Amino acid sequence: MDLSEYSIVDLQYLFDRGEWTARTLCEAYLKRIANIDSAGPRLRAVIETNPDAIAIATSLDQERRAQGPRGPMHGVPMLVKDSIDTADRTMTTAGSLALEGNIASQDAFVVQKLRDAGVVLLGKTNMSEWGYMRSTRACSGWSSRGGQTRNPYVLDRSPLGSSSGSAVAVAANLSLGAIGAEVDGSIVRPASANGIVGLKPTVGLVSRRGVIGVAEPQDTVGPMGRCVADVAVIMNAIAGTDPDDAATACADGNRPTDYRAALQLDALQGTRLGVARECFSGHEGTSAVIERAIEILRQLGAEIIDPIQATTLPFFGALELELFEYGIKSNINDYLAAHQGAAVRDFDELIEFNQRHADQVMPYFHQEFFEMAQTKGGWDDTRCVDVRKELRRLSRTEGIDKALAEHRLDAIIAPTEGSPPFVIDPIVGDHLLPFGCSTPAAVAGYPHITVPAGFVYGLPVGLSFFSGAFQDFNLLSYAFAFEQATHARQPPQYFLTIK
Repeated sequence: MDLSEYSIVDLQYLFDRGEWTARTLCEAYLKRIANIDSAGPRLRAVIETNPDAIAIATSLDQERRAQGPRGPMHGVPMLVKDSIDTADRTMTTAGSLALEGNIASQDAFVVQKLRDAGVVLLGKTNMSEWGYMRSTRACSGWSSRGGQTRNPYVLDRSPLGSSSGSAVAVAANLSLGAIGAEVDGSIVRPASANGIVGLKPTVGLVSRRGVIGVAEPQDTVGPMGRCVADVAVIMNAIAGTDPDDAATACADGNRPTDYRAALQLDALQGTRLGVARECFSGHEGTSAVIERAIEILRQLGAEIIDPIQATTLPFFGALELELFEYGIKSNINDYLAAHQGAAVRDFDELIEFNQRHADQVMPYFHQEFFEMAQTKGGWDDTRCVDVRKELRRLSRTEGIDKALAEHRLDAIIAPTEGSPPFVIDPIVGDHLLPFGCSTPAAVAGYPHITVPAGFVYGLPVGLSFFSGAFQDFNLLSYAFAFEQATHARQPPQYFLTIK
């Protein structure tokens, strides 16, 4: 049977009609992973499949027959990023050979929420090793354990971001949805580059327990799907307070009863949207797609303030990287201290492992960023505390909060990425333009959603909406109205290169 481009709602209808079962669907997706990801175009989006997936799906089918479905995600196959713990027979390695064999004894909170909702975890997705934070230059989507993830639209192009495998897997229909994780751009950038919807939630809305992060003030987990409706359904499952993640203490009080209520066709009528022109790179193809998107937003009833004047959204450069130096060392040390089965016990041993296995671990890129982080103090170091305060002041008080207040905005819009995806270059690394809009919302800890807006030479371009804390529901509504008016997403064709 053809998997097509099912949504989660479509799938439940087909389950009810008996056209699919969780088991037959799981088998079909595992076959597709083998044929498209491991062979065929060789996307390398999936780093490992779950050997128990079919058994889990069979059990969920039995439960459905006996008791009915748990809800809209019962029997839905999903993938999660390789930085997220799963208490099963799949490893959690952050893409690193140094953690090969690391089996978590406890699910990450977000994974447990997915299991409770009836999700079948198909496996783990490849990623930029250690969240792109090992070297000062790298290739997005490359890891020593998983190799190079490739963009399914044009195979020699970058998948972007560290949640690259999750984005590519959803784009290529290797699962119904996936979970990514972001510190700055790691959900929204690969979602944009691979023609899907990605939501970086407000930090504190989704638990990070059991997730290998980069810098706690900015780290979050979020959903990735082929449509806004699927992202809303996944958010219903994963958002909420976790007693073991203090940042989520306010989550239950700031989440709606049902994110699907955001799916309103008229959601943009009467909204005020500010255009962040400083996030435009000048790339004519990307700019043309976004200009068309802005006109569509007007037609849908939005008032466009273009450009946002008297306010410049800050970009943080060295200050943000300094936070990451403190954060990556602290996060890895904390994770390894809680996972005694890993081959390395702390950050210093990780660096030594990489040196001993340089031919395998560092064939293209070294570990300069790790070595800089090694010289830093702890998370409570006075300089680190000062950096955190300054980043929050710049990104919130003098950044997004100021822009929203001065212009009475509901959200800010911009191209998610400054240009279409560039060619994969393992020698030089990513050819990043100094534009795009992931950083302001990432540093502030505020929500950010990207939705497909069009194509340039067959490569996807995403439109971003971002706003203040816990505006996730509203951003979903704006993205849904735009998506339904444009239907810009098209499935990938797996072209070898641009003709």
